[in-house]
Amino acid sequence: MSSFFTTPASQKKRKRQDAPGVPSSKRQRKTVDGANAAKSTKSRPARAARDESISGSGSEGDEDPGRISDEDAASSSDSGSEEETGAQRRLRLAEQYLENIKGEVETVGFDAEEIDRDLIAERLKEDVAGTKGKLYRHITSSLDFSSASKTAFRADTLATTSIAVCPPYVYTVSKDMSLIKWELPTPTTLSQSQSKTKKKKKPPVKPPPPTRRRPTKLLYTRGNTSESHNSKYQHHTAPILTVAASEDGKYVATGGADKRLIVWSASDLKPLRIFTQHRDAVMGLAFRKGTNQLYSSSKDRTIKTWSLDELGYMETLFGHQDEVVDVAALAMERCVSVGARDRSARLWKVIEESQLVFRGGGGGGNSEKRKHAVPKENGLTNGEPKILSYTEGSIDRVAMIDEETFVTGSDNGGISLWSLHKKKPVFTVRTAHGLDPALTPEEASTEAEPDLKVPGEPQPRWITALATVPYSDVILSGSWDGWVRVWRVSEDKKRIEEVGVLGSNGEVEEESVHGNHGGMETRAKQDDAEEHLSVRGVVNDIAVFERGDRGKDGLCVVVATGKEHRFGRWKTVKGKNGAVVFEVSKKVAEVPKLNGATPNGDTSEMATET
Repeated sequence: MSSFFTTPASQKKRKRQDAPGVPSSKRQRKTVDGANAAKSTKSRPARAARDESISGSGSEGDEDPGRISDEDAASSSDSGSEEETGAQRRLRLAEQYLENIKGEVETVGFDAEEIDRDLIAERLKEDVAGTKGKLYRHITSSLDFSSASKTAFRADTLATTSIAVCPPYVYTVSKDMSLIKWELPTPTTLSQSQSKTKKKKKPPVKPPPPTRRRPTKLLYTRGNTSESHNSKYQHHTAPILTVAASEDGKYVATGGADKRLIVWSASDLKPLRIFTQHRDAVMGLAFRKGTNQLYSSSKDRTIKTWSLDELGYMETLFGHQDEVVDVAALAMERCVSVGARDRSARLWKVIEESQLVFRGGGGGGNSEKRKHAVPKENGLTNGEPKILSYTEGSIDRVAMIDEETFVTGSDNGGISLWSLHKKKPVFTVRTAHGLDPALTPEEASTEAEPDLKVPGEPQPRWITALATVPYSDVILSGSWDGWVRVWRVSEDKKRIEEVGVLGSNGEVEEESVHGNHGGMETRAKQDDAEEHLSVRGVVNDIAVFERGDRGKDGLCVVVATGKEHRFGRWKTVKGKNGAVVFEVSKKVAEVPKLNGATPNGDTSEMATET
């Protein structure tokens, strides 16, 4: 019996089935050529599909005139030479696509030159200026600040010390160690414009609810002073002095008088990390624009940088000779800080490990000197207006306009404009928020029968809050005069010009708006003027952001108010502890009138009003 194992080896070899008369070398060449042909046929459909994908997007059933159909692409590829490369094919299809788009624009009636100028050229200019960190938007003239709507909101807390915004949310902190998250409502104008864009539907049976105006309180957390000796306590044990929110909406940072810097989760206000590297109270916080890099200023005369992506400490900046009360930053890796009684502002170049020092304390540069009427009863003048100047004792506030320009606010009521190219202020507005009335003899003296002569002169109101719209000409300032004042930077960046106040509606006298107060006669008028004030109390902080794409729907300004200053009780005024929201809309272009009629020939009530 034969098997595979018993069969001789000579019979196990397979015999090749060769075709008669064909050499072996030719058979091998045919095999290689056939394999190459098969590989090329497999790669052709993939390459053709990839080339045709640039002709348009969307499903095959879409009837898009700008999209090149597969039949056209196939016919063009057949008509073209076989030597056309992939790059040439893409160029031809792109040119054909642009021609189709151009035909669409011409049929609709758009002006291609106008589109290029407005939508492309302007946007490129803004992008270039934005990358260089320079002021490139002059938007003050297009905003209606005087007609801004006002909505106040508050919780049962002490004085609100700071406020931060990450649209549509607002974060407030107060002296009773509370941190509150609010949600801002959508303005009426925005909701109406959004509803117009939607398709028309049948009117509902029930009328729609009224538009909500007040912010909604979402989350609340509060610390405890009795836990000051507990190092594991996950909250503040002393008044919270400052708050900042990241642009991506992930983190909220707070700093307090307990030397703690706490990073919170913005979604649920749960503490993520507590930093205790500062030796004294944390007085200022600022996020670098577009990142999660945080700058903190402290009473220990230092500034520290943090990376919240890693929840870690980076480095410390030394240089100030007094407590660092405020810090500001934009997109570049640098920040500006002010040192209170050392009367200096310092710009820190973090990467270069260097700093620029700007000295205050005087009226350097050009300045706007206001005349204040002081009555004869004070024994100071004969009633004629005179120029009052006050020495700058402390720089308390700072805000950046662009990467090379910033503004500061001082305790003498001055707002100064600074440039990186000059060590002294470029321009200074003196007593920007007016003067407080001089003290009465009873208030100034402890004697039973004080001298009838009023001592001293009226004192200026400090600049307690300062904010800007980044890379624009808008400046907002606050004090305790009852107004949030608006200023603009001139086009040559050499002056600060007064615009007005938020929410005045033209009901305020010129004297009270411009802050020309002085003497005892103003004290008698204060009670009558309080009903017209837009903000009651001390303005401790201001936060601002733009509505819509590049501010096309206006501005939203949120103001933190309190009965006392955020750092102490040096000044106590009548007011409320809380916050106020101002919605600033764009100005409406006035329609010219021709003989009581509009250019369209309509004689409406608005056109016939005189």
